[in-house]
Amino acid sequence: MAVPIACTRFSDNYDLKEELGKGAFSVVRRCVQKSSGLEFAAKIINTKKLSARDFQKLEREARICRKLQHANIVSNPEVLKHLVRLHDSIQEENFHYLVFDLVTGGELFEDIVAREFYSEADASHCIQQILESVNHCHQNGVVHRDLKPENLLLASKAKGAAVKLADFGLAIEVSGEQQAWFGFAGTPGYLSPEVLKKEPYGKPVDIWACGVILYILLVGYPPFWDEDQHRLYAQIKAGAYDYPSPEWDTVTPEAKNLINQMLTVNPGKRITAADALKHPWICQRERVASVVHRQETVDCLKKFNARRKLKGAILTTMLATRNFSSKCRSIIVKKGDGSQVKESTDSSTTLEDDDIKEDKKGGVDRSSTVIAKEPEEIRIVCPDKPFSQLSTNSQMSARRQEIIKMTEQLIEAINTGDFEAYTKICDPHLTAFEPEAMGNLVEGMDFHKFYFDNVLGKNCKAVNTTILNPHVHLLGEDAACIAYVRLTQYMDKHGQAHTHQSEESRVWHKRDSKWQNVHFHRSGGNGGAAFGFSSHK
Repeated sequence: MAVPIACTRFSDNYDLKEELGKGAFSVVRRCVQKSSGLEFAAKIINTKKLSARDFQKLEREARICRKLQHANIVSNPEVLKHLVRLHDSIQEENFHYLVFDLVTGGELFEDIVAREFYSEADASHCIQQILESVNHCHQNGVVHRDLKPENLLLASKAKGAAVKLADFGLAIEVSGEQQAWFGFAGTPGYLSPEVLKKEPYGKPVDIWACGVILYILLVGYPPFWDEDQHRLYAQIKAGAYDYPSPEWDTVTPEAKNLINQMLTVNPGKRITAADALKHPWICQRERVASVVHRQETVDCLKKFNARRKLKGAILTTMLATRNFSSKCRSIIVKKGDGSQVKESTDSSTTLEDDDIKEDKKGGVDRSSTVIAKEPEEIRIVCPDKPFSQLSTNSQMSARRQEIIKMTEQLIEAINTGDFEAYTKICDPHLTAFEPEAMGNLVEGMDFHKFYFDNVLGKNCKAVNTTILNPHVHLLGEDAACIAYVRLTQYMDKHGQAHTHQSEESRVWHKRDSKWQNVHFHRSGGNGGAAFGFSSHK
């Protein structure tokens, strides 16, 4: 039967437990069903903060999850184990509760690098489970649109645990083999050529993403990559990938053949999920797929995972600042041709049209703004003590205080105009979004050095900075982000007192036992221009 929309209050049916994850508008907490004692994960959305469009997306996600679960129960209960299922949906004043499976195994890609043995045959088994989920979605008229490693989870930490497909926040419903323009949505490194060309699309976009995932599963790095997103998109639209030596020399021709059929630029000629499951490399893996351990793949995948996590941390910090202040409107730069593109080069960040507008002729406005979606918002994961050394609250508190202290030291270097001290605290490739950069992402130290040489400490007699409401997120043993309000008081050269406020967030990364600021995002007025003193950096 379909999951009902409950009329009772959430607290009548469930007891809330500890927090598992957090987004800008939601928090995920473990919960226990009172009647059965079963554990679930509750995604709690603050609907007061949602726009009408966001609320429509929330209702769409719940509807699609209910639809897929109902179809599974009727036609193929076995496929259920590969989906993170929605068990309950409860609407209350100001909050909406979505109750999902509690998934305790973490990400598939993180599990792979922890294994003692990993072969091509293991990759075949992984992609088979993913394809079974995708095939079920497609059979029931659902296109996921955001297949990527972050959404591939393991049911438990037991060996051989089922791979589960999560996060239907971007999923859409289609009729049969319908192809239409449903808006620009997905994650850059996994977007299909037809989406990038803004052509009608449908189920084949999920197969393209599966091809990218399979490529990574086999060698530990993606088929399409460039620091410049425009060049990345050009590669994808042209289907420009290859199989370089020596890592691909040990991959069987059958595996490459399946990738080629998935990464076919023409969606009409791309293999379907059902046919991919019949491919010899999948259904005859014992005979076809290699069983040799792929240590090089594991090593590359470790680096790939680390990059994903750091990029996610940076975007989370930028979003925290954007939600911290209504002044920080967007991280979009409008280009001269009228299109709008995200300036970040991160290929693991989910993007979606803010809205799909109809023009006067009934067509779609394809220049709709592309906005960044929270990367970790609806991953339903029960972490396995992500930081083993931080086993007590006091240790975690000490780590947070350390980040606050480093932030205070950095701001002191700014206040005193000490560029040498500033460079010791910041990564040489520091990236930043701030008003002075006119909405652009700035990388490196040259942009900041200008202010140290010409503004900081030159036009004021005394400076005092207060950090208000610091909020620290620990993102692993060697990464953290902090968001805070920065209140700066200073006396100008005429003896006049001024106060300036800005909202800031910073990503810190620990290298060789030393914390370095790798990214910051600042909102607020242009301190350098307005006050003769820059609250910059």
